[in-house]
Amino acid sequence: MPRSLLIISRQAPWSGPNPREALDIVLAGGAFDLPIGLLFLDDGVFQLAAKQDAKAVQQKDLSANLQALPMFGVEELFVCADSAAERGLDPTRFSLEEAQVLAAEQITALIDRYDQVITL
Repeated sequence: MPRSLLIISRQAPWSGPNPREALDIVLAGGAFDLPIGLLFLDDGVFQLAAKQDAKAVQQKDLSANLQALPMFGVEELFVCADSAAERGLDPTRFSLEEAQVLAAEQITALIDRYDQVITL
């Protein structure tokens, strides 16, 4: 049985290469039927904010990659409610409607469900 993997994406989409690398890992894992999950935590919740203008900050738009996650079989998507609230974001307006909103105390249990965890 393949080991499960949780990717925790903690950086804003315009902060550097880590958000894109996290998505690439998740998409690759999904393509190979690896049990994989993706958690948006801290500034990573900004990746889910709708109507971002990536060109304004000279970055690539991640929204197409985010929308492709379910097509690659990645259905374990999570967002930290506390991180969203601290940044003034409403999780009901996120671009990924499939993402489960978790309270901070639920995240520890989530992490324990996976065999391996990578934080980017």
